[in-house]
Amino acid sequence: MQNNPVIIISRTDSIGDVVLTLPLAGIIKQFIPGSKIIFLGRNYTRDVIGLSQHVDDFISYDDVLKLNIYEQVDTFKQVNATHIIHVFPVKDIAYLAKKAGIKNRIGTTNRLWHWFTCNIKVSLSRKNSDLHEAQLNTKLLAPLGINKHFSIEELAANYGFTKVPTLEKTHADLIDKNKTNIILHPKSKGSAREWGLDNFSSLIQQLDKTKTRIFISGTAQEGELVKDLITKHPDVINLTGKLSLQQFIAFINQCDGLIAASTGPLHIAAALGKKAIGLFAPMRPIHPGRWKPIGKQAHYLVLNKDCSDCRKTMDCHCIREIKTQDVIKLIEK
Repeated sequence: MQNNPVIIISRTDSIGDVVLTLPLAGIIKQFIPGSKIIFLGRNYTRDVIGLSQHVDDFISYDDVLKLNIYEQVDTFKQVNATHIIHVFPVKDIAYLAKKAGIKNRIGTTNRLWHWFTCNIKVSLSRKNSDLHEAQLNTKLLAPLGINKHFSIEELAANYGFTKVPTLEKTHADLIDKNKTNIILHPKSKGSAREWGLDNFSSLIQQLDKTKTRIFISGTAQEGELVKDLITKHPDVINLTGKLSLQQFIAFINQCDGLIAASTGPLHIAAALGKKAIGLFAPMRPIHPGRWKPIGKQAHYLVLNKDCSDCRKTMDCHCIREIKTQDVIKLIEK
């Protein structure tokens, strides 16, 4: 490994995936102290990436896409990267990195275009692996001389989420310091099997309101989908569509816990050290062994059964059979 390498971590997909990739930056800094880490991501994940003290710079792939091919190549050249790690493989990014002359281009062997664009290839199959997604990501560090197997606890220690934004007073005033403040995030924008609004309604009914303040979060569009739930429980506080991602992160950081399916907010809460309770379907490759939240107070619930009959539908009865009382036990634990 050369001195003071400049390493691009490329992950241009969703928030949860980005959260589970960010420990790579901390691990690289730990093993290669003089390194500079640049994260290539989408604009909507920028505020999440900005939480990590281990990331030195950010390249917006959305901004790159607005440029012509010569300007795109120049953008990659200007950062003087010595390495790029294609954690989430994108063909156009792989070709850009090669055209820009990045010396060490790391990708997996199971993408055909990597055979033409990456000069360092790692044999890595995610689909049938028993490792967690965040552990699988670390396998791409082997060409940097980092061959260690990392435990879930070690990964959680490498988030480096020290740059949390300040919560605006208007939002801070909603939090009751004398109660346990819990965020319920019922929807997933179709990215995960969901527990169901009936179950969330039952949970709200059974939680002791003298001890618990409950918030419902989501996008404005998701707010329309959970309107009946909010109307049915006027004592919960509706946050849907009311917070920017940056302020939502700050709000999660001031609360005690968050309950959701396998979504970005669940992974953010876990990384911030909050009680993050994930609700999962027992189905590969979306099972908790691969996607459970990682953090000091991260938990998950899943039925101990085969869920293959739900594979072709998002309406999964297996996740909906998780008992409300089991969720309450974890909240009160």
